[in-house]
Amino acid sequence: MKKSLIALGFGTLGLGIAEFVMMAILPYVARDLDIDIPTAGHFISAYAMGVFCGAPGLTFVRRYPLKNILLGLAAFMFVGNLFAALSANYTMLLIGRFISGLPHGAYFGVASIVAEKLADHGKGSQAVSIMVAGMTIANLFGVPLGTSICTLMSWRVTFILVAVISIGVFYYIHKWVPQVEGLPRSNYRSQFRFLRHPAPWLIIFSTMLGNGAVFCWYSYVNPYLTARCGFSSDVVPFLMVLAGFGMVAGNLVSGRLSDRFTPGRVALVMQVVICVALLSLFFSFHSPWLSVLIMCICTFGLFAVSSPLQVSIIHFSKGGELLGAACIQMAFNLGNAIGAAVGGIPLRHGLGYEYTALIAMPVALAGAVCMAIFVLKHEKAANSPR
Repeated sequence: MKKSLIALGFGTLGLGIAEFVMMAILPYVARDLDIDIPTAGHFISAYAMGVFCGAPGLTFVRRYPLKNILLGLAAFMFVGNLFAALSANYTMLLIGRFISGLPHGAYFGVASIVAEKLADHGKGSQAVSIMVAGMTIANLFGVPLGTSICTLMSWRVTFILVAVISIGVFYYIHKWVPQVEGLPRSNYRSQFRFLRHPAPWLIIFSTMLGNGAVFCWYSYVNPYLTARCGFSSDVVPFLMVLAGFGMVAGNLVSGRLSDRFTPGRVALVMQVVICVALLSLFFSFHSPWLSVLIMCICTFGLFAVSSPLQVSIIHFSKGGELLGAACIQMAFNLGNAIGAAVGGIPLRHGLGYEYTALIAMPVALAGAVCMAIFVLKHEKAANSPR
């Protein structure tokens, strides 16, 4: 495995911990700041909105070397997470989470293109999946570690850990990632030209709806496992490790399958899997370990769609590749923001945490429909002999 891809993956590791650890430590943050859990869910949404607002900035830096952009984003990761760690109240942490999210989409956008350029012939999807693997490893080891640190010390120390990781990201990108061929020069307006076509929008909406559906439920996974399934809070870090295994497996499997078949077809199948898993989670909470198994299937699907969608948008955003790749992360995190908010609706009406999965299922189905249209009308036509 190339060191350069490992360095890129180290960056997604830090971003993954920053993004996902909030779901695991939500009750601790809520208690420390004296707010309820649905209100604490705003910290998830704030990070997602930071991603949404930060990614378009890539249109202004396209002319710079891709490696230099990555180094700047790594420095921004450090500043954002340090601010979050030092936040003294709800408003400051909300701002800190927003700042922490600003480099997320931009990093994925640039790193996806760099990974494809560094990949061996015919293995572009696998290279992107290795880059994305950092985020799955974050869920496998980083989030449980952050949760344990939160339990033993403070949630603030968890964000200090991410800030320290950001320093390592800067170092390894500087040392291991070579300068690669830059993108063709284009003016500001031409970078948005790909959005005139329906194919990118179908990919974006499929991403937003599919990811948003999962986060309707996953944003409240901790109280779902404890309050509804009956697990002790001490067991939750171990269960998060199992969920992380599902993410790692889904990401690696989809990367190989996407090079063998097509990214769109793989993403479509996995989104159907997510639909079934979410519906099953609503009925399965009476059987705790069955719920854990289905949780792992759901997280498998969540990251099995990640690299296929990332590769698909690059192929269908010629002239605006950086913006296109960043748009997927914007869609992922806009879905996170909407999902966390929508998932809180049944909770505010006094319903159980299992209803977050029920309300998510039709959202996931809508995402699968968008991907089906993309595969049948656009991907199939693009890959057919001319």
